[in-house]
Amino acid sequence: MDHQKLREQIAGDLLKIRAVFFRPEEPFLWASGIKSPVYCDNRLTLTDVAVRLDVENGLAALVREYYPAAEVLMGTSTAGIAHAAITAHLLGLPMGYVRAGAKDHGRKNQIEGRLLPGQKTVVVEDLISTGGSVIEVAEILRQAGAEVLGVVSIFTYGMAKGLERLAAAGVENHSLTDFDTVAALAGKERYVRPEDVTRLLQFRDNPSDESWICGGNP
Repeated sequence: MDHQKLREQIAGDLLKIRAVFFRPEEPFLWASGIKSPVYCDNRLTLTDVAVRLDVENGLAALVREYYPAAEVLMGTSTAGIAHAAITAHLLGLPMGYVRAGAKDHGRKNQIEGRLLPGQKTVVVEDLISTGGSVIEVAEILRQAGAEVLGVVSIFTYGMAKGLERLAAAGVENHSLTDFDTVAALAGKERYVRPEDVTRLLQFRDNPSDESWICGGNP
């Protein structure tokens, strides 16, 4: 697999369908409290047939290459569910998903779908920023007896904090594309001003330093 070619293809797809929004002058506020010049809405990949095919074939290729022993795919709730279902279909594997919290009725499941003790599991996530959500999902699956091989995702910000947290939790991730590739292509194809690419990378390097909002000046 030509990984750089794949990263650029998926980055181009996300930009083409406007799944990546750039607002360096008016940052988005994430649930974590981080102010970001970028917002990535991978749900939009589901509504474009060609891009959806690129994404799901790409995720399937990552599973084949890095996790050939996978026995089941588990999507994160809610954005990873559809991608896990389609990718599992392409691979001929069973799938399920992990709820953000256990149901308060019925069987009170948090893991939906059949998961057997010791089953080799790959988590399917749409994007990774600080890593907290996918680490929590991996831990829930481990507590249920699964052997979590790792994660495949569409997009990662590549933040140092996220990489450190994933490493500490023993969770391996492979993404189709990343923030650096999207930022570079966005500058090249004039989705953003070339000078703003530096600001985007400054944010990625240290999200807590908000001087990038002022054009990189304190």
